[in-house]
Amino acid sequence: MGLLAGDEKHDTAATSTLDVLWVLYDRVLRVDPATIEAPGRDRFLLSKGHGPMAYYAVLAAKGFVPEEWLPGFGEYASPLGHHPDRTLVPGVEIGSGSLGHGLPLAVGTALGLRAQGLADPAVWVLIGDGELDEGSNHEAIAFAGPAALDRLHTVVIDNASASRSRPGGIAARFEAGGWSTVTVDGRDHAALYAAFTAPHPGRPHAVVARVDV
Repeated sequence: MGLLAGDEKHDTAATSTLDVLWVLYDRVLRVDPATIEAPGRDRFLLSKGHGPMAYYAVLAAKGFVPEEWLPGFGEYASPLGHHPDRTLVPGVEIGSGSLGHGLPLAVGTALGLRAQGLADPAVWVLIGDGELDEGSNHEAIAFAGPAALDRLHTVVIDNASASRSRPGGIAARFEAGGWSTVTVDGRDHAALYAAFTAPHPGRPHAVVARVDV
């Protein structure tokens, strides 16, 4: 991450996601630079796309993008913009933008894979707790549970930035929608891995990763 230069006003948005992203790409996601177009790959959707420095750093460390791209972050000619662009950055599944759109897209992705008879790929989406102020996410949560989208996984970075929340309310909201949930320390790699790989037959799975900043 230290290689990325330029004006970045969302530093904490990046650092809050770093441990989650590393554990996912290092130990969980079944996708690599050779399989970014393979139908059977796992899909990772970054909804919390502002401050993508950690995402770019992990993609570079895993060989999806050249490390030489990193110092040009945010420059006019650089493919590494202040929001990831799926048409410019290998391995990026969606272009992020307005908060609240990633989880609905992940639900649609899981439904599309099911319709194609692809039962093996997992769908992962990373969102911020502030995104849960958006009604689109609650519609997605309410739909995914009864639809039994058990290949759908959501990681919520909880850094207490939501304006309409209560302690413990994130997990409770997913549970009310029929999801499996785990709440963990978002810096503890062993706990994150255990939470990411916890069985949840017949239900989508949400991991609430708590971080200070």
